[in-house]
Amino acid sequence: MTDSPLRVAVTGASGYVGGKLVRSLISDGNVEFVLATDIRRPDFHDSDRVNFVPHDIGDPFPDLFAKRRIDSVVHLAYMLNPGRRRDVSRRVNVTGTENVIEACAAADVRHILYLSSTSVYGAHPDNPDFLTEDHPARPIPGFLYSEDKLESESRLADFAARNPSVAVTVLRACPVLGPNSSSFIADAFRKSLLPSIAGADPDMQFLHEDDLTAVLAACLERRPSGVFNVAGNGTIRWSQMAAKMGARTLTLPYFAWAGLISIGWHLRIQNDSPSCGLNFIRHRWTADTRKLSEETGFRPNYTSAQTWDAFVAATQARHGA
Repeated sequence: MTDSPLRVAVTGASGYVGGKLVRSLISDGNVEFVLATDIRRPDFHDSDRVNFVPHDIGDPFPDLFAKRRIDSVVHLAYMLNPGRRRDVSRRVNVTGTENVIEACAAADVRHILYLSSTSVYGAHPDNPDFLTEDHPARPIPGFLYSEDKLESESRLADFAARNPSVAVTVLRACPVLGPNSSSFIADAFRKSLLPSIAGADPDMQFLHEDDLTAVLAACLERRPSGVFNVAGNGTIRWSQMAAKMGARTLTLPYFAWAGLISIGWHLRIQNDSPSCGLNFIRHRWTADTRKLSEETGFRPNYTSAQTWDAFVAATQARHGA
């Protein structure tokens, strides 16, 4: 735990998660200064406590961290949308992480906080009900988001092993939702027709956007080292999610849905996901969060079901339902 005021850098500061975190840090009395970087200008203004510097995460960092005496870096810059070109996503997701690590090493940064995903475990039929951090990570082949997350985790683990005095925190978060959700995942959930796989109705987890901001802030304060799952308490089934959203579902066997989605993906009729993404609504991939609670004391304020309800209420209000 740190007692001195924090000087924090946030990559991906103009994104859905990054913007919310920066605004929270600005109002935190224990944070002395925030350096925000992204390729897009955020909706907050520079001040004596926050400074925005445009930067493409795929390029090596200039001497930003040392000049501003940054001691903690929150790495959120990431290409979330499913990509068709491996080289493009890798440049942002993996090379970007390598660039952050190099910049932190050069500036003697004492804490790196990386937002990963529970999707690195993969959605597999032999998964236990709740996956602990010790369970092997097995991303679904072809799902670039998860594959890149795990590769970035590997780069950070190598750095941590070589630099034991630096705290490296990896948060494996389940999907993040809330009233202000803005991501391809949220957009997919808002569709009026949702796929349903015959014989499958998996339990799902969600993390409220406010809880994600809170856990990032808690980790900045406590600086735990290691990998930690984070999710809202409890679960909600896929069928319950669709019913609460008021969405229609079309139930087909897995291979029928896989064929349709694969055709749509390759013909560029749909850009939501390649067919391998269907596994996330076919098999359970829920995570055990006890380690985070025991080591940091963090407990989410919203359950997975309450997070979904907040997302649904905001979506329906936006569309006048």
